[in-house]
Amino acid sequence: MPPERRAPRWASGVAIWVPAAIALALLVLPLVALIVRAPWGDITAVLGQTNVVQSLGLSIATAATSTAISLVLGVPLALALGRTRSWPVIPRRLLRALVTVPLVLPPVVGGVALLLLLGRRGLIGSLLDSAFGITIPFTTTAVVIAQVFVSMPFLVLAVEGALGASDRRVEIAAATLGARPLTILRRVTLPLIWPGLSAGALLCFTRALGEFGATVTFAGSFPGVTQTLPLATYLQMQTDPDAAIALALVLMAVSLVVLVSLRDRWIPGLSS
Repeated sequence: MPPERRAPRWASGVAIWVPAAIALALLVLPLVALIVRAPWGDITAVLGQTNVVQSLGLSIATAATSTAISLVLGVPLALALGRTRSWPVIPRRLLRALVTVPLVLPPVVGGVALLLLLGRRGLIGSLLDSAFGITIPFTTTAVVIAQVFVSMPFLVLAVEGALGASDRRVEIAAATLGARPLTILRRVTLPLIWPGLSAGALLCFTRALGEFGATVTFAGSFPGVTQTLPLATYLQMQTDPDAAIALALVLMAVSLVVLVSLRDRWIPGLSS
């Protein structure tokens, strides 16, 4: 039989590194162009404009609020998902799909869905309006709700992944020694999942800070009320491109700081 033929080592290397280089260029070159074309001399003046300061302050405040809400609601949800491993496969997968669908749902569709739920003619919004006179759309509250809708799944997935990687025998030992469930949660479970929890919170904050589609659909773009930094960037692009580039740099800088601070904690198998 003829000897087995193998592809030359250089051919296998080219087959890997050439597509990898193209992929890296597609990811990095747009950011390089943003940095190169930035109006560095005017950035201070742009960031000092009243509408920019308002948008930046509103973005940070709403992103922090939505992250806090996601922590209060998302951590229990992740713990509940972690307890469903004994469930049948179909209900377990369906529940996880419902939790993660905002990750793949177009943001504008999420905004429309929120309007149909909480709008003045929505399923719940109509009751709030008629019974209490409460109107949620096109308010700062709507911004927070939209951000929670799109960003909380990041936190839930990170916490659930940390739960799956933790040693449950420590919780069992604590329960055997007589610790109460809340004590186990506070003194054992949360410290065990802290790296995943902190990584999920940072990802949640960054996603909320950059939210655009659901916000503009559900909350609109009113300066000082609902106009967050991504919305201000989009509007500035139509009238003052240099200002839009400066605002985009701010958002990119925040994202890079968050990703560097994660130190690979949100990707299992990577060393920190």
